Amino acid sequence: MKLNQHPLLQATQGTHRHVESEHYGAVGAGRKIYIQAALHADETPAMLVAAHLRRQLAALENAGRLNAQIVLVAVANPAGLGQYIMGAPSGRFELGSGRNYNRGFPVPYAEIASRIEHLLSQDIDANRELIRQAWGECLRAAQPMDEYQSLQQTLMLLAHDADIVLDLHCSREAAMHLYTGESVWPTIEPLARYIGAEATLLATDSQANSFDEALYLLWVNLRERFGERFPIPDSSIAVTVEHRGQRDVSYELADHDATAIIDYLTHLGAIEGTPRPLPALRNPATPLAGSEQFYASSAGVLVHRAAVGSRIEAGQALFDIVDPHSGKAVTINSHTTGVLYMRRDVRFVKPGDPLGRVSGATPIRSGKLLSA
Repeated sequence: MKLNQHPLLQATQGTHRHVESEHYGAVGAGRKIYIQAALHADETPAMLVAAHLRRQLAALENAGRLNAQIVLVAVANPAGLGQYIMGAPSGRFELGSGRNYNRGFPVPYAEIASRIEHLLSQDIDANRELIRQAWGECLRAAQPMDEYQSLQQTLMLLAHDADIVLDLHCSREAAMHLYTGESVWPTIEPLARYIGAEATLLATDSQANSFDEALYLLWVNLRERFGERFPIPDSSIAVTVEHRGQRDVSYELADHDATAIIDYLTHLGAIEGTPRPLPALRNPATPLAGSEQFYASSAGVLVHRAAVGSRIEAGQALFDIVDPHSGKAVTINSHTTGVLYMRRDVRFVKPGDPLGRVSGATPIRSGKLLSA
């Protein structure tokens, strides 16, 4: 294993942060796999999964079983990891600006397209390398204005030339679930099986430019522009893995998830060996636009009436909001049949607070599909 340190733009005098990347296998040996954990820095389960992956990857490397270069970033957001408010970690947003650490990743699509248009050919592999080279040049030429942009640039430089990208997260209270692109779902589907995803949400463009989406969306856009003239592959096959909820931290769960990822990489041929037989897919993938999102209509004590991961029927009661003065409860029912894949962890709500989400097979939303 080779350990690299990537300095971030200094936030202020007396502070120096860097991202550490661990590199397993030989550069250029087969495909490149990139795995990062806790871009939302308070999503602790992902970091424990990364710790378990480290041990397994080191053993596999020592045994000569790696057929790919595998890059692991166990702490993807050292800046957010240092943010606390009166003892409570706050790693989803940069506190100084309110920017979400997993939104707005820049994709210099137009600049890349102009660089490569006169160089593309009918050789799909040559086109892949040409696009990656141009993308890397654009990323390196960018001048980040602050630590936040420096972090985005660093992570994109590490991942932009990877064939498979796993971005490890978690939610508040949740079942295991995935977010990925419609075009890359066939390649991600075995991971959903191995890891036991209760829901997989598909979208081509959620209009959030999250890390995984920014990676694969570049190839979608280039294919739309050049696809009739030149073959453009789906090269950055990226997925966000939501490792249940923030409190779901245990050796047993982390070992299960890390082993599932190893099985998936073995299934892809990145690791030499025989993976476990593919388990059944727990639930079919559904459009992200089909997920129903629920919000509090009044202030009060939140009472959950359905467990995360449970199958929900249209009309089923999901939440009660109890007025502590009168004791009167307002019940919120689902309009959708699907899986309750995440819900709120704080048990007192104000009007407009998000309560949870149920997957659905029929699109019901448009525009920005992810929360801020």
